[in-house]
Amino acid sequence: MRRIFILVALIAGMIGQAQAFKGKGDVKGQVGASFQDGGNGIAVIADFGIGENISIGLGTNYILNANRYLNFKPRFEDRADVRLRFNANIGNVFNLDKKWDIYPGLSLGLRNFGGHLGARYFFTNGFGLFTEFSAPLSRYDSEVIGYEHYNNQFMFTIGASFNL
Repeated sequence: MRRIFILVALIAGMIGQAQAFKGKGDVKGQVGASFQDGGNGIAVIADFGIGENISIGLGTNYILNANRYLNFKPRFEDRADVRLRFNANIGNVFNLDKKWDIYPGLSLGLRNFGGHLGARYFFTNGFGLFTEFSAPLSRYDSEVIGYEHYNNQFMFTIGASFNL
């Protein structure tokens, strides 16, 4: 009984100190699965707090099981994308619990200029879950065909978030 009480007290203490976005100097890492039309992949994101409600970062996405077009297998450059990100971390603006962060943002990638809306919830000071929706606002090529459609469309991502 004593061990159970100590374990519960430790977990409650870790959960009570969890904070989703701390402001300037905060560093987040996220790894997750991405879902889009034509293939699913893996996303890796890093965000760096530069102000009370502002972060910048870098995101990458790689499609693992891309569909074939005209019996041709997509190449690495067809499946991969890299994006510079800007986020407005506004969880505290809405007076949400400190474990929550909502972050709308903009991204500049290899394929488009886009926007995203994400949310993270931290269970402990170091671990949480995130979800993010992203879509292109302006494509570099107005007529995307075949593999150009990859990483250049609406995308849903879900995964784990870490304080670094």
